[in-house]
Amino acid sequence: MSILHLAFYSAFTLSSLGLAFHRTHLISALLCLESMMLSMYVAMSAWPIENQATSFTLMPLLMLTFSACEAGTGLAMLVASTRTHGSDHLHNLNLLQC
Repeated sequence: MSILHLAFYSAFTLSSLGLAFHRTHLISALLCLESMMLSMYVAMSAWPIENQATSFTLMPLLMLTFSACEAGTGLAMLVASTRTHGSDHLHNLNLLQC
């Protein structure tokens, strides 16, 4: 395993651990999701270069598009929950009360 692969795996693992253990604010969960998507984007853009495969060069662009849509949806949810509940604490959000 090269140092590049180790960096991708460790960034993704640290992001998922941050998402699993630091669930107090919605913004911290969104930041962890974005760092997971960023590490996946960098890994997917380096993969065709390593393997000389030209058929997978559009995959990082598609991944970046989905990441932007996910970020926009997450920020819209953050604004909506802050307006309705007064804060972005995840323990205040209860789907049964909506």
